Amino acid sequence: MKPLIVLLATFALSCLIFYAMQHDANFILSGRIAMAFMLTFTSVAHFCFFDGMIMTMPPYIPFKRFMVYFTGILEIAAGIGLLFISIHYTVAIALIIFL
Repeated sequence: MKPLIVLLATFALSCLIFYAMQHDANFILSGRIAMAFMLTFTSVAHFCFFDGMIMTMPPYIPFKRFMVYFTGILEIAAGIGLLFISIHYTVAIALIIFL
């Protein structure tokens, strides 16, 4: 629930800031900013709540410690990638596959 609140609040705040500055809400860029912030927010859990993340994984998944760190790093990289116009489409497709 917290990631959804972060996503919606960041989107709304970003739209308000763009509207105040340019008189255009710029929904597409606001959405990319909100998604990038939400991914960064959720990736922090991979490092701060490491033991809890491992406990949620089924027993048949190998290399749990590596997988938690790896997916946290992937989320950070994807969040950053969404902010670059040249690769944001490719990153979006990769996120669809990843999630």
